[in-house]
Amino acid sequence: MTKPKYNRILLKLGGEALSTPNGTGIDPTEADTLAQKIKLIKDLDVQVAIVIGAGNLWRGMTDGAAHGMERATADHMGMLATVMNSLALADALGRYGIVTRVQTAIEMKALAEPYIRGRAIRHMEKGRVVILGAGTGNPYFTTDTAAALRAMEIDAEVLIKATKVDGVYDTDPLKNTQARRIAQLTYIEALNLGVRVLDSTALTLCMENQMPIIVLNLWQEDSVKKAVLGEKVGTLICP
Repeated sequence: MTKPKYNRILLKLGGEALSTPNGTGIDPTEADTLAQKIKLIKDLDVQVAIVIGAGNLWRGMTDGAAHGMERATADHMGMLATVMNSLALADALGRYGIVTRVQTAIEMKALAEPYIRGRAIRHMEKGRVVILGAGTGNPYFTTDTAAALRAMEIDAEVLIKATKVDGVYDTDPLKNTQARRIAQLTYIEALNLGVRVLDSTALTLCMENQMPIIVLNLWQEDSVKKAVLGEKVGTLICP
């Protein structure tokens, strides 16, 4: 078996990874497909932690605050939505024999463990996938920032941002057919480009702690597996 380049990863997923074809809700079929992709990584004996967003269920800024809702309330609703996604993903992984633990930044003992750094690391060392819900537990911070923070805390070797684009482009590829995908960027270059696949707070946090980031298309065949093996896929953002 090919030896992976990274032995412990933090996988950041958007809520759309679980959504129905219209981009909303939770589709059990999509959850099953996502579980298969994660199983490919686990079969490499890689330690995996996951942070998943909630855009398929609720977006605090656009669904709440933009319509007059108190921002903190809207963000807390979004944190709860990430827990729903986390539980759905844990259920799908369980059907493939993958043992999981859902940990949340907001305590809800009836549903999940509270996030404790040492316990999360211990779970991964025992071969369990740890799904980290409820963001950072604080409003005004995105799940991108939560993913960057948790990646540092659990000593991940790389943060993989799996999204619907196959990397970072010099211009918007949806608006410019001549847009060029960039294979590698420094953090400063990514910040200057104003890349939209990862927010600036998360980028800055990774830069200050030299956490490499790989941005790739989740739906490209074996894309995450290839990244873990060290193959060139997507865009690498590094020092």
